[in-house]
This record gives sequence, structure tokens and C-alpha cells, in this order.
Amino acid sequence: MNSLSKNKIYGSATVGERGQIVIPADVRKSFSIKPGDKLIVFAKSEMIGLIPVEEFSHFLDQASEALARFKK
Repeated sequence: MNSLSKNKIYGSATVGERGQIVIPADVRKSFSIKPGDKLIVFAKSEMIGLIPVEEFSHFLDQASEALARFKK
């Protein structure tokens, strides 16, 4: 999927009594999120985001490689 098509508002989610939210079906479909998937939760200013663990791990690997090149 084209990354530009992911830059949109998908709807809303309600926080339940136990602090749980349901990610809207359109988001789960667009980002291939399935039951049991692990997501990293992060915050910046007043925004909260979710990143699949695999994607975050890939980012960290690339960042580590870049840092190693800079140190040489």
C-alpha cells in the first residue's frame, strides 16, 4: 500500500473501563494488524502512536548500522 494512502483519519476509538481500546477495522486492514500482533506505544507532545514491533526493530537495526558507519 502506498504510504500516502495511510495519511488519513480512520475514525475514533473509545477507551474502556480497563484502559483498552479497539483499533478500527479499516486501520487493522490497512496496516495488516492481526490478533496477537505486538505494537510499540509511543507519545510525542499530545499525540499517541502505535508501531508494530517488527517495524520498530527494523528501524533500530538500521539506526545501529548508521551509527556504526558514523563512528568509523
